[in-house]
Amino acid sequence: MTREATLMSGIILIAVPGAQYGGYFLLTALMDRSSRYMDNPLRQNFFRAGHAHAAVILLLALICQILADAAMLPAWLLWFVRIGVPAASILMGPGFFLSMPSPDALKPNRLVRLISVGAATLALSVVILGIGLLRSFAAR
Repeated sequence: MTREATLMSGIILIAVPGAQYGGYFLLTALMDRSSRYMDNPLRQNFFRAGHAHAAVILLLALICQILADAAMLPAWLLWFVRIGVPAASILMGPGFFLSMPSPDALKPNRLVRLISVGAATLALSVVILGIGLLRSFAAR
């Protein structure tokens, strides 16, 4: 593994407790009736999606660090990929949670845009990484 992959993997692993906290938050909300978590199905779905997206994308970000080492891309694009995938997790997870903070919310607030920005960042990052890997394959 390159120094860059090692650095980014270390940072990503330090972010894992953030996704863990999302799971802990969900568990305590489920167990505490006063949280009113179970009163709002839309909020439940947003919170579950926030926790799931944050955790799964962090795992993908770790895998992408190793794959980026094999990609044939300019250094600045490699850094975009290395930062973009974990940034998507940081944008999407909280986007789901923060866009439905109130148990009485009937629709998400403006922070729902974080989800779209994160999704676009993720899509762009993995497509660039895929192209870099294909370029590396073709050069062999």
